Amino acid sequence: MQDHFTWVIAGDGCLMEGICQEAIGIAGRQKLSRLIVLWDDNGITIDGKVALSDVTDQKARFAASGWDVFECDGHDPEEIDRALVAAKASPAPAMVACKTHIALGHAAQDTSKGHGALTDKAQLEAAKAAYGWKGGPFEVPKDVKAWWESLGVRGAQARAAWEGRLAALPGAKRAEFERMLSGEVPAKLVSVIRAVKKAAVEAPVKLATRSASEKVLAVVNPVVPETIGGSADLTGSNNTKTADLGVFTAEDRKGRYVYYGIREHGMAAAMNGMALHGGIRPYSGTFMAFTDYARPAMRLSALMGIPVVYVMTHDSIGLGEDGPTHQPVEHLAISRATPNTLVLRPADLVEVAECWEVAFSQKSTPSVMALSRQNLAPMRKTHTGQNLSAKGAYVLAEATGKRKVILIATGSEVEIAMAAREALEATGVGTRVVSMPSMELFAAQDEAYRKKVLPAGAVRVAIEAGVRQGWDRWLFAERGREAKAAFIGMSTFGASAPYDRLYKEFGITAEATVAAAMALL
Repeated sequence: MQDHFTWVIAGDGCLMEGICQEAIGIAGRQKLSRLIVLWDDNGITIDGKVALSDVTDQKARFAASGWDVFECDGHDPEEIDRALVAAKASPAPAMVACKTHIALGHAAQDTSKGHGALTDKAQLEAAKAAYGWKGGPFEVPKDVKAWWESLGVRGAQARAAWEGRLAALPGAKRAEFERMLSGEVPAKLVSVIRAVKKAAVEAPVKLATRSASEKVLAVVNPVVPETIGGSADLTGSNNTKTADLGVFTAEDRKGRYVYYGIREHGMAAAMNGMALHGGIRPYSGTFMAFTDYARPAMRLSALMGIPVVYVMTHDSIGLGEDGPTHQPVEHLAISRATPNTLVLRPADLVEVAECWEVAFSQKSTPSVMALSRQNLAPMRKTHTGQNLSAKGAYVLAEATGKRKVILIATGSEVEIAMAAREALEATGVGTRVVSMPSMELFAAQDEAYRKKVLPAGAVRVAIEAGVRQGWDRWLFAERGREAKAAFIGMSTFGASAPYDRLYKEFGITAEATVAAAMALL
């Protein structure tokens, strides 16, 4: 049986990243003996010599973190082989420092231009000569070709053996394995979600949507065995761990919950890796404001088209006394501005269940699940088998008379919209409430449906405890900029106070909504 190692190739820029220090320390402490990092030690970054910005002794840094460190001439095959043999025999994770010259043989050798300078014919020949390469363009020497083909034969044998083991599985197990690899969710997920919705309507309770999410995951995780949950040191706040998952540790690899620690970026990057491997549905949580830390990996989720789920709780000023550093007034807009990203902001348990069904049904789009800290009243009064949240927006409550006002809201502010509707209807102003858990899903609907939900004529007021960016599309859709519309939300950072007082202080209330609507009539 072949030995299997994890190989990482890193340049100076990678090792200078702060997040790399966490990974180095973790690997050293856990003695990950089958991990080998090859360091391309050429001493050059895009700005120039590494010494311009960093004087770290990387070999000492790794050694201090519990790694075994080896050195070699990165241009000498025999030297490289000697170092790799030693590294593979190491009882600890190994770092191999390969001393190299960037752009060897090129006029830009050992300079920052070596990162991307254009190469003319003479420079190309010089680089080939430096490596001892005598072949012509696109010529592969026979011995190299034969060696690669031998690797292919070995790989084909391993593949055939794997396929044999798969074929030997009982039919049901094989089908389940293939389903997980395909990214399809179990058929049972739909019935489980419907059961949650039915129970929520029959026995309504006031519940924070983060707690509602935990209730949904408690019944979803057992029927979607490929889920792996987690949190960046906020498990009790994100409500992402359910009783059946168990904890993934170095000693127990069967657990399906990961305690990532205070590593939002590392957590998001790890989820990307799991999703790219296939057969796994990773989700994990942190506070919505901390999307700032996870942003690079979240952007790559969208760019690479992988369906990870980011559970972002404490999604507004509604988190209260933690204050403006933790109150994410701009983060919904930032997430919505990211291409190929679904932002799901449900208003109650029913919508939470529907949004999880949407998120787990994606094959090439990540989802951001924005959930409240504060308890919210149940909004959906009747049960339907249809997933209304999958439409992005739908009519939650219709005007009883002539429709004069349309209130559009998401998440915790749907409750405010419903209270405002009651007040407006009491004065004879016909008011429709539209719940919009996902702008992206609503934008994907056909024009006829969008016009049915947001018809022309009535004035529109949007309500969300975040900044206005992104809302004007729906305030003025199919009506033009001269149409009458208003936004109730945030234009500044928040403050430290109980959440109900904050909503009053910042004017995100039913009374403010009524006043805005009446001013437009």
